Amino acid sequence: MGPKTPVSEGDFFRQPLREQINLKHSLVRLADLIRWDQLDRAMSESFRSHRGRPATSTRLIAGLLYLQHAFGLSDEEVVWQWVENPYWQVFTGETYLQTKPPVDPSSLTRWRARLGEAGVEELLAETIEAARRADVIKASSAKRVIVDTTVAEKAIAHPTDSRLLERCREHLVKAAARHGLKLRQNYNREAPRLAAQIGRYAHAKQFRRMKKSLRTLRSRVGRVMRDVQRQLDQVDEAARATLGELINRTKRILTQKPKDKNKLYALHAPEVECLSKGKARKPYEFGVKVSIVTTHREGLVVGMRSMPGNPYDGHTLEEALEQAHILSEVKPETVFVDRGYRGVDIEGVKIWHPGLRRGVTRALRVMIRRRSAIEPAIGHMKSDGKLGRNWLKGALGDALHAVLCGAGHNLRLILRKLRFICALILAMLYAASAPAS
Repeated sequence: MGPKTPVSEGDFFRQPLREQINLKHSLVRLADLIRWDQLDRAMSESFRSHRGRPATSTRLIAGLLYLQHAFGLSDEEVVWQWVENPYWQVFTGETYLQTKPPVDPSSLTRWRARLGEAGVEELLAETIEAARRADVIKASSAKRVIVDTTVAEKAIAHPTDSRLLERCREHLVKAAARHGLKLRQNYNREAPRLAAQIGRYAHAKQFRRMKKSLRTLRSRVGRVMRDVQRQLDQVDEAARATLGELINRTKRILTQKPKDKNKLYALHAPEVECLSKGKARKPYEFGVKVSIVTTHREGLVVGMRSMPGNPYDGHTLEEALEQAHILSEVKPETVFVDRGYRGVDIEGVKIWHPGLRRGVTRALRVMIRRRSAIEPAIGHMKSDGKLGRNWLKGALGDALHAVLCGAGHNLRLILRKLRFICALILAMLYAASAPAS
């Protein structure tokens, strides 16, 4: 039993939404450009059930995900704004005005997990096709692309040693109380004061006192951890596995050194990495590296993928171009990159970067200079979209978030083009109807 389809039978006592709104609105025209039947076939395979009620309409879920990332909203905000906006309801396939939320916001979390990375890539591929039908890009635009990487920051606090140690102690104390374990001492009064004092010492550059307080806090957290570890036999097997994972992460935080490469930066998100992109205002960013492929002329995203493990930029190029080829159905032939991709050679692809001198004509030099056009596109994805902060859980959440941010950027480009065309038509009609001066 697959997802249910929205009912569109006639109702003599209700007026359809399309008879009450402006059909030239950009969202209505965008809804007509998207092939919802193809998305329905692709998404229906992600959820098949033989028990319980039918799943929510796939067009509703796809439309909510599109709107969420096009306007940079949370799960709760997109659901409640859907109730207030009739154009959003038409975009998601509703025939009549609805006055109640269509789904619980948590349904979006479960649908993202069901779709997986392949499912959300279908959403991104459909935005590329919609851009072609809206004349935002040409069919051959995907042959010449720009590739760059950025950091999708995770929603974590800045990982100082005192904060991480205090979070470990808090989680251990709460887990012990939840499972009925009696601790000799929980340090609920002493440890928070120590963590706050460490921050004051660091701000005053009193590093000797700071290190002494940090050693004291580390010893207190170690005592609580060993106390919980000694009582693991008193809990059931499921709770023992949960406590064991918490204890292992606490051990990593207790034993890691400042220069360690495999450090743990967040207790709840072990997949977070520390990346340095050479920015003066932000030397280090904590998240995952994301590779972005845009068309050279229009800036439309034709490929976007998370790259865990902080790989060298040049090593991500082949994988990024492969994804762009699959999603756009056009193989990139000319690629413009920055100096971070030097030394990379891919068969059948011409790679240009600013460091090249041999064989560079004046026209080609202009194209290479336009490589920096991807930087404002990344900035818009972070400020207007949701790329600036990722709240999704785990490495899968990083992958889904990156692809959906690319889809949201494409939708904003298409909507801007549709609004421009509508404004131009209105201006021409106004000029034709105005009396000659």
